[in-house]
Amino acid sequence: MRRCSCDYRYLLLVAAVPFIYIQMRLFATQSEYADRLNDAIEAENQCTRQTRLLIDQISSQQGRLLSLEEEKKRQDLECSQLRALVQDLQRKGVEKLVGDVQAPVAAVVVMACNRADYLDRTIKSILTYQSPVASKYPLFISQDGPDPKVKSTALSYDQLSYMQHLDYEPVHTERPGEMIAYYKIARHYKWALDQLFYKHKFSRVIILEGVYELMFLILSSLFVLFTLSISQHADDMEIAPDFFDFFEAGAALMDRDKSIMAISSWNDNGQKQFVHDPCKLVPYKDSSKLLKNCLRTISSVLEIVSLSTCIHEDIFSQGSSMGQFFKQYLEPIKLNDVQVDWKSMDLSYLEEDKYVEHFADLVKKATPIQETNAVLKASNIKGDVRILYQDQQNFEQIASQFGIFEEWKDGVPRAAYKGVVVFRYQTPKRVFLVGPDSLRQLGIR
Repeated sequence: MRRCSCDYRYLLLVAAVPFIYIQMRLFATQSEYADRLNDAIEAENQCTRQTRLLIDQISSQQGRLLSLEEEKKRQDLECSQLRALVQDLQRKGVEKLVGDVQAPVAAVVVMACNRADYLDRTIKSILTYQSPVASKYPLFISQDGPDPKVKSTALSYDQLSYMQHLDYEPVHTERPGEMIAYYKIARHYKWALDQLFYKHKFSRVIILEGVYELMFLILSSLFVLFTLSISQHADDMEIAPDFFDFFEAGAALMDRDKSIMAISSWNDNGQKQFVHDPCKLVPYKDSSKLLKNCLRTISSVLEIVSLSTCIHEDIFSQGSSMGQFFKQYLEPIKLNDVQVDWKSMDLSYLEEDKYVEHFADLVKKATPIQETNAVLKASNIKGDVRILYQDQQNFEQIASQFGIFEEWKDGVPRAAYKGVVVFRYQTPKRVFLVGPDSLRQLGIR
């Protein structure tokens, strides 16, 4: 019995040895496969990272391709527009518009964007007075953007030449909250002026543009701007009958007096109740955000302003200024309907040295009154009156009593000359709103 028990133990020992060996082999195999699995997982992770990097690179390349495709489309569009412009110029011939006999006084360019109906009426109104003097005032249309109706309207007239400005660059304003539209308009102006001054070699340009008070005649040597007059009612747009004579006489005045930077028929206070004499002109200094964006070298503009030929345009209720002041100030403005022979008039009194003395004499002779109940006091005085304002708030309070333009631009009231705003009240009486430093500037003690 004891011998049998030893045999069993021996057998168990013999069986345990291969079992232990097998277990050790299994453990070694599992460890080997675990290491291989870890290597495989690491390789897979690396492959995933490389795949993602490759995907990112492909996406970036696709973005660049899309950008290049868009750029190509823009360039193709610009090329097609330029080809159309060249064909149009070849067909019409700018040389024929300018003429070989008489040098032009100025080119006339209508700045358009996306209002074909307004553009059509404007062209018809201009041609009414421009046709007899076409050799002096060749007409251009400059379109900002690709609107097909505007382009078709412009090209339907053989009496003018067509230009197109395409601008896809983003606008970066100087200060938050500024209107992008002013920057867009300025870019269009810059481009159009380059075309007319440098490409077509005009010395002066009249610009007609249907956005809040942006109508100018520009003299290239000084980069100055002249405002023109336009009126728009429900169904028509008009320029004053003396429009071209007015600017021709003004151009001659500017040639004599280099201190005058602009000639303008715009009058901020040109409402019917504030105008009297269609032949009366006065200087004023003004500053415009558009001018600063368009011509950085200009900080103020000395303009000769007609008290009756002025702007009256319903388009302002929808334009870049979003209808600001339209109903109260712009709608009642009177368009001049008198044919004034400006070229026969002596405008030398508007030259700087002469006018300062003349204007100072008018202000000095005006009866000073206090700002309280200014309208009533002015009504009870027969002659001209002057009222002193201390600052912007004070000016706005006085201006609101009379109902004139209250706006203040870049530290001065609109339409001010040496800080003085003048308008007619109970015509022909003049009211002078005099700034705190105006009397000193005019040499009045």
